Amino acid sequence: MTKRWQQRPPGSTWGDWGEDDQLGRINLLTPEKVLQGVREVEHGISFSLSLPLDYPGGSAMNQRRYPPILRPTEDLQHNQDTFYNVVAKDSIDPTFIDLWSDDVVTLWLQYSTQWDGLAHQGALFDADGDGVAEPVYYNGFRPGVEIIGPQEDAKGDGSGSLAYAKNLGLEHMAAHGVQGRGVLVDVSSLGKDWRPVSLKMLQGFMAEQNVVVEPGDMFIFHTGFCDQIMAWEKNPGPEIQAMYPYLDAEDEDLLQWIDESQISALISDNYAVEGWTGPNAEPHTLIPIHHLCLFKLGIPLGELWYTSELAKWLREHNRNRFLLTAPPLRLPGTMGSPLTPVATV
Repeated sequence: MTKRWQQRPPGSTWGDWGEDDQLGRINLLTPEKVLQGVREVEHGISFSLSLPLDYPGGSAMNQRRYPPILRPTEDLQHNQDTFYNVVAKDSIDPTFIDLWSDDVVTLWLQYSTQWDGLAHQGALFDADGDGVAEPVYYNGFRPGVEIIGPQEDAKGDGSGSLAYAKNLGLEHMAAHGVQGRGVLVDVSSLGKDWRPVSLKMLQGFMAEQNVVVEPGDMFIFHTGFCDQIMAWEKNPGPEIQAMYPYLDAEDEDLLQWIDESQISALISDNYAVEGWTGPNAEPHTLIPIHHLCLFKLGIPLGELWYTSELAKWLREHNRNRFLLTAPPLRLPGTMGSPLTPVATV
């Protein structure tokens, strides 16, 4: 029994790795799993699986998320937005030959290629066992207690942060390293239509491509979505929110497979991995795969990964496994993070 909850969601992994666990199934990325990934390296070829972080462009995909904003830092006299293309001879001392630039970024952490961390989505659940559902995150961590904000000095160090995850922040995943065996299934032959992929369909593609998923593997679902993102060159069309295949979160068999497969991470090149559920008068989650993975099982979700070049190479070489290295930024207190994943074959 843990300090934060008296009962856990049915089928969840809460407490499986200890009452204070903040990694979830990333715990399955053991030294042996890293070695399995290393054994897949035969050619020494690496693929960056990140979009440029100013893609997709604009805010049509999500009105709350915007492209990065770059600015110069302040200079030595604390003048804002000035330390850029500084000729030291003119600005500091005539004996210096140096030219300097420093910059700062305002970065929406889930704008482009990203990890969704375990504090990204929780749920109303009766964790106290008193018959009343309360808002909780994975492993029973609470908003306002461990997940702070929005409030002044949420971090508690005077830095000005208005939000801070005291627990479940992605720095724990970053410190782990997130390296192991990646496995990719390619469904891009389905085309550009926004359509659900059931477990039966997914297993058909896996059988055709000889894809075998084992516990601890990081599973990538490749659709071709990011090919269109790149083709738009930061000027996306209105169809951006509803294009290319997605995992069918209303397929109970698929949800069961995600659980029983014991994958350590679920990743796609599309937006959100899944689609949206239909109307329902009963209490329900809008996005069941997020609910299952982030809230119940502790599986981080990768979204908008640029997997096209890797998928092409794997097709040409009749491969589907590789070494995957994918730590988020080691930025404490975050629930989403950009990253530059690297697949090595």
